[in-house]
Amino acid sequence: MRINYDKGGLISPSRIPSQRLPKPNNSGKCTKIMLVFPPDWYPSEPYLSLPTLTAFLRRAGHDVVQKDVNLEMYDWFFSADFLRRVLKKVPQQLDRLKKLARLRDLTDAEVELQLALCECTRGRMGELTQRAEEAKRIVRSPEFYDGDKLEWAIKVFREVTGIISLVYAPARICMPPMETDLSYKLFMSSEILAAVEDTQVNVYRDVFEAILKPAIEREQPKIIGISIVLRQQLFSSMTFCALIKEHFPHIHVVLGGNTVTRLRDVLPQTPKLFELFDSAIVYEGETALLRLVEAIENGQNLSEVPNLLFRDEEGIHVNEATYAEDMAELPPPDFDGLPLEKYFVPEPVLPYLATRGCYWGRCEFCDHGEGYTAGYRTKKIGPIIEDLQFLKEKYGARHFHFTDESYPPALFRKLTKQLLAAKLDIAWTTHIRFEKSLLDEEVWQDAQESGCKYLHMGYESGSERVLQLMDKATTTDVIQRSLELSSKHGVWNHIMGFFGFPGERYQDAKFSIQFLEDNREHVHSIGFGTFDLGRHNPVAKHPEKFGLTYYKNPEWDLALDYYYTVKDGLSIEDAERVFQEFEENHYEGWDLRIFVREYVFLYVAHYGTNKLPALQFKPAVTNPLKKMASV
Repeated sequence: MRINYDKGGLISPSRIPSQRLPKPNNSGKCTKIMLVFPPDWYPSEPYLSLPTLTAFLRRAGHDVVQKDVNLEMYDWFFSADFLRRVLKKVPQQLDRLKKLARLRDLTDAEVELQLALCECTRGRMGELTQRAEEAKRIVRSPEFYDGDKLEWAIKVFREVTGIISLVYAPARICMPPMETDLSYKLFMSSEILAAVEDTQVNVYRDVFEAILKPAIEREQPKIIGISIVLRQQLFSSMTFCALIKEHFPHIHVVLGGNTVTRLRDVLPQTPKLFELFDSAIVYEGETALLRLVEAIENGQNLSEVPNLLFRDEEGIHVNEATYAEDMAELPPPDFDGLPLEKYFVPEPVLPYLATRGCYWGRCEFCDHGEGYTAGYRTKKIGPIIEDLQFLKEKYGARHFHFTDESYPPALFRKLTKQLLAAKLDIAWTTHIRFEKSLLDEEVWQDAQESGCKYLHMGYESGSERVLQLMDKATTTDVIQRSLELSSKHGVWNHIMGFFGFPGERYQDAKFSIQFLEDNREHVHSIGFGTFDLGRHNPVAKHPEKFGLTYYKNPEWDLALDYYYTVKDGLSIEDAERVFQEFEENHYEGWDLRIFVREYVFLYVAHYGTNKLPALQFKPAVTNPLKKMASV
């Protein structure tokens, strides 16, 4: 199959504004900006948004402070200081429950909470503190590569967050972080505003007081930017915004990130939420943030800043001008100021982005393209190699995560060859589609020798009929051969799929499951779910094409996906049942003791093999029928 890159929205030079390079700051004005990455995310590698923006702003002469509050929060959670605070909160929580009991009968959950709180003695908390500190030491040391010790450390993190949850109940503080729940609805601005003010459940108020507020007092930034890449981060971000406005009203607060872009048509309609911050940047942020900084510093009107929504005394404004970056002009990410030694890994994993947008850009379920106005673009291979060499030497990093939405096959082949030619000696991971053009043995031999260790692979479905509905433009033969080649050449494949794409039938789902079972010898791990109808994906834009009807609840103003019904195939409830059946009955060799993607990547890189039964809950069992057949 020959890839037509125009289908992915390949940008032409004429569509990129000509004034793209930030000019040196000759005015003598150096603005201090603090960039914040908020909770909740797994603290295993830096998120790329901050280092990318930092590099761009610093090149223009501005003073940038990077603050990974998410990382610092988890480092604090698993410390003596925070667990002492938890212990002090135990009597307060018990007193709250006693007052409730005078008003009504406690629920079963509240009674269980009381009993659990009574077990939080000073002795138990002291012992838990020691184990938490030991768990952090393990994940940051060579002992990380002892599977039993790493599993123990992860269990300790879960136990600690469970104890923390007791004093913030009914909130649940979780590890993995994405399961954290403040007991408010993320898809309603009114609920987020209520959560911001709820001193009982909102742990992020304490995080602000202990971590972010002292940093702001020390650094005195003029502008604070908060990067929201996951909807879960709205709780912490809005809490930080509200408290910044309360304590530092003179600071301009600007939001950005993927979630903000997806809510671009909603935010102007939620004035109460918008009161918590001053502006929001949608789509790409480098030039937009630089122009915003310059406008604020020079007292200019913000109406000319591209990609910007902003609030003033007249109301909320949406600027018409948009800007797309020229990848050739972007500097390599700048990680200076981030405490790389504090991430929960024994050696740093650095993210790097060589492309923007998706070269394919046709999958009917995908809305990743909503983050860009100009479609697919890429850096040339020479500058990519130079950037990687620079980052490796500057930060002593050997492990890289190429965070591209889907690595283009032509660039994949060039990358492997150029890494070999440059003798860069790195280990790397990225995300790819199943492509016929990547089925040559030489491609995978080069990938193996260049340090490719782990690939997230977009499987989606094992039914050719469903793949055609999705416009995936691949076949099960291509998928099967790719799995065989990656397995043969030591590259761990993580297969991502879902059930319930509109029009998928139960038989299609069974085909998808059976295909994986038939190829389990070559499938290393899986990540499955069910189809979500995102508000920006192609199915939502053309529901009639897929025999689908969806429903908008006017009160759910921040909803990023919708409930829907279909004329044919699996309903939402049917897809959930299929998924549950798959969860309960799939090949147990795919269940890993260690689930964090960076951890699996580091293990494969460390041991130099994708055959790691130590990562599995149970060792793979040979089919006894095969044994009998061979006798």
